[in-house]
Amino acid sequence: MTDVPTSTSLVLAGFDAGQTHCRCRLSRWTHEGWHVLGEGTGTGVSHLDASGGEERFREAIRSSLHAAWPDHHDEPLAAAAVGASGVEAGTGLQARAASLLREVVHLPEDRCVATGDERTALRGAFAEQAGIVLISGTGMIVVGRNTLGEEQRCGGWGWRLDGAGSAFDLGHQGLQVSLRMADGRLADGPLRQSLWEKLGCRSANDLKTLVVQPDHQPADLARLAPLVDAAAAQGDREAQRILDRSAFALAEAAGAVARTLHLKTPNLCAHGGALLNLTEFKGAVRRAVQEHLPGARWTQPLGDACDGALALARDCCQLKPH
Repeated sequence: MTDVPTSTSLVLAGFDAGQTHCRCRLSRWTHEGWHVLGEGTGTGVSHLDASGGEERFREAIRSSLHAAWPDHHDEPLAAAAVGASGVEAGTGLQARAASLLREVVHLPEDRCVATGDERTALRGAFAEQAGIVLISGTGMIVVGRNTLGEEQRCGGWGWRLDGAGSAFDLGHQGLQVSLRMADGRLADGPLRQSLWEKLGCRSANDLKTLVVQPDHQPADLARLAPLVDAAAAQGDREAQRILDRSAFALAEAAGAVARTLHLKTPNLCAHGGALLNLTEFKGAVRRAVQEHLPGARWTQPLGDACDGALALARDCCQLKPH
């Protein structure tokens, strides 16, 4: 194993790489704990097997690290860790992501860790404790840990297969409903009008032309989720049905994780823009969770995904938390 730097403190980098952006936090680890040196945001990642996926990953690490690095700071990194969207723990993708991280930060193999962003969110939220994290952003995933340290994930298999419970799902369902309204299968209403106005569409054909464009991405549909949430807040029944269906899917995943890990009354944490920022959707998720996991308790996270990545980087140096 590479020697740990002999200075009285270590500088570690933790990355939270999502589809829309990548965050980097540089922190100094001392006997007193963490001292944040800098934070920065860079470009997002895509699946490593997607076109340009590896270069997008490199650029996300490179740009966020550059944005986080303090002026006139010349100490080397001791270790780095990244939680990245689409990186499945225990697969070849994990090894590839770790290799790409090493290329950018110029550290040896035993000083770099790559895993899924859901794992760093879990570590940040609960540290070494048991609990379940529900993540709903552009995509969704649920992951948990029990008191034995066993972990289990559910959902998050990509928007083409398994997007229910995500902001993408809310936007996607909203557009589907809008087409039913345009066709006369449902009564027309403000939901269709607000969605089409946002997209600059006047007809169903306009909408079809827009979504088949090569540059139209799941994130574009996720950006429509606030309009669905707002329509539900104004009493739109179709919008509320969309929220309820998506919330049910997220709660169903949480219930599956709890059963697998034998967590009867788990602590839960919410992560992701949809769960944190969409008021009506948040309420729908809480109602659905109460149905699936009546003994569950919502708690505030101890830290975020960057904190979880920093903890993994600290583990590389065989340092123990205080």
